[in-house]
Amino acid sequence: MTASDQSVDGLSDLAELISHEQEFSDDRIDPTVRRRRRRRGLIITAVCIVLLLAVTGGYIGWALTAPVNPPAVTTRAPQVPVGTAAVVATPPAAASAISIAGADAYLGEGADGTWSASGTGEALPIASITKLITALVILDASPLTSADDPGPTITFGKADHDLYDMYYVQGATIAPMPTGTSMSLHDALAAMLIPSASNYADALSSRIFGSQTAFLSTTRDWLASHGLTGTTVAEPTGISPRNTSTPADLLAIAKLAAAHPAIAQIVATPAVSIPGAGRLYNTNGLLGTAGITGLKTGNLGEGTHNLLYTATLDVGAAAPLAVTGVVLGGASRESVNATVVAALEGIRSGFHQVPVATDGQEIGSISTPWGSAATLVIGESASIFTWSDTPIELTMDIETPPTYSDGSVVGSVTWTAGPNAVTVPVTISGSIDPPTEWWRLTHPSELGSVTGAED
Repeated sequence: MTASDQSVDGLSDLAELISHEQEFSDDRIDPTVRRRRRRRGLIITAVCIVLLLAVTGGYIGWALTAPVNPPAVTTRAPQVPVGTAAVVATPPAAASAISIAGADAYLGEGADGTWSASGTGEALPIASITKLITALVILDASPLTSADDPGPTITFGKADHDLYDMYYVQGATIAPMPTGTSMSLHDALAAMLIPSASNYADALSSRIFGSQTAFLSTTRDWLASHGLTGTTVAEPTGISPRNTSTPADLLAIAKLAAAHPAIAQIVATPAVSIPGAGRLYNTNGLLGTAGITGLKTGNLGEGTHNLLYTATLDVGAAAPLAVTGVVLGGASRESVNATVVAALEGIRSGFHQVPVATDGQEIGSISTPWGSAATLVIGESASIFTWSDTPIELTMDIETPPTYSDGSVVGSVTWTAGPNAVTVPVTISGSIDPPTEWWRLTHPSELGSVTGAED
C-alpha cells in the first residue's frame, strides 16, 4: 500500500471517530439540560448585547453633550506710537519768554506763568515798551469805562507842541501835535501807542499828573502794588536806557494791558486817523500774522530790538490758547519778527492728532482644539489729540463673549495722552464653528464632565 492510500485511510478513521463521539455525547446529555444551556447562552448573549448597546449609547450621548474647553484667546497689544516732538524756535536775542494760558493739561502746570525762557532773566532796557506802562498808569488814574469810552478831552498847548521838536532832535518817534489841538484821552493814548509817539507820552503823562515828578512817583507806586519789582521807569517814553524790566515782569505787564479793554483795542489797531495827529500806523507789523493781536515794539538802535506780544492760537483744543511773549535785545526788527512767528507756528504745529489704530488691524487670535479659528481686530480707525511727543499709554480689555461670531464685540483698546483718551472696539473677524459630532466621538480626551462644567 502506498503513502497516499495510508493518508486516505487515516482521515476516514478520524471522521468515524468524531461521528462516534458525537453519538456518544448526544446519548449522554439530557435534552432538557441541553435546552437549558442553550437558553442560558442566549440570555447571556442578549445581556452582553444590551450592555454593549447601553455603553455605546451612553458614550455617544455623553460625547455629543459634554462641554468642551472654550476657544483659546491670544492677544498682542498694538504698538504705541510716539508723536513728533515740537520744535519751538528760540530767538537769537538777549532774552525771551513765553507764557501760554489754556494748555496746562497739555504743557504742565505753570505754563500760564513762564512756560519757556531763554537768555538772562535780569532787567534789560525796554525802550518804547515803556509807553505800555505809561498807559496803564494813566488809565489807573483816569479810567475809561469801556473800550469805546472817549474819556475826557485833552487840549495841547505850545509847551506840548514844543515836545515835538525836542523828541525829533533825539531821534525818537513822534506824531503831529499842533498848538491848541484837542482830542479825547482815548485818541491821545492811541497816538502814543500805535505809532509810539514819544511827544504824546510826555505830554499826556504830564497833563494827567501835573508834572513828570508826580507821574514817576505814581508809576513807582503802581509797579510796587503789582509786584513788578524787576521794572524801573525813569521817564514815560522809553528813550532812556534806564527804563528796564525783566522778561517775567514784562509777561505780567502784557497780561495787565491785554486785560484792559481800551488798551487791548488800541494795540490791536493796524492804523488810525486822528484829527490833529493825522494818519498813524502801528509799529507792530506782525498784527494779524500767526494769530498775533498786540502789543508793543521798542528799540534803542541796532541790537536792542524788543517786542512784547500777545497771540491767540487755535490749535485744535477745546478753546484757543492765549500766548504772551517777549523778546529783548534782538539784532533787528526783522529777526525778532521772524523768530516770534516761527515760535508761534512751532507751538501751533506741536499740537497734533497722532494716529493710534487702523480699522481691521489684527491684535490677536482665537483657536479651538477642533481646528476652528478667527482673529481679533480693531473695529475702527482712531487718533488721539496731544502735544508734541507726550507719552501715549495703552490699556486693553478683552472679555469672554457668549458667542464667537463674525463682528461680535469682545472688548476694547484705550489710548491715553495728557487729558485726552480714545477708545475703539475689538471685534471678531471670522466665526468659530462648534465641533462636529464626529470630532466629539473621536476625541473623548478633549471633552469634560457636564457636572464639572456646571459647577
